[in-house]
Amino acid sequence: MRIRRGLRHAVAVVFELGTDGPKVIVVGVDGSDTSLRAGAYAAGLARRQGARLVVVYVAGAPTASLFVAGAAAAVEQAITEATEDMRRQVEAGAVHAGIRAEFVATRGDPYSEIIRVATQLRADAVVVGASSRLGHRFVGSLAVRLVKAGKWPVTVVP
Repeated sequence: MRIRRGLRHAVAVVFELGTDGPKVIVVGVDGSDTSLRAGAYAAGLARRQGARLVVVYVAGAPTASLFVAGAAAAVEQAITEATEDMRRQVEAGAVHAGIRAEFVATRGDPYSEIIRVATQLRADAVVVGASSRLGHRFVGSLAVRLVKAGKWPVTVVP
């Protein structure tokens, strides 16, 4: 340790080897262009930082009105296929980026589920894509809600 002496007080300067960057990065994806860009950004960040990347895919919970005579099975099949397609995309993207990515598929409200996973994993950072819906610019998107939660640094990818 080296000590620098100033005019009024001494300050200890300690050199650290390594990074102070995030070690656990949670990224929310839903298949939209902005969420896929967020996934690519998070993968690059995880590779550069040597961080653990957890990709969260939240399938919306089907509403009760959809469960009409036989529609439940078709809705369930569509959700399962979409989830498996996203899992394959994440695996291919991880191979391309040269990293390991964990895929977490869940159902419910995206905001609540991303917060639950990030809290459970003690995430250091959350990455999401910007909302493309016009109304979200005024009412509040997922990204804005995550920022307002104030629990992690949130990166919003356009």
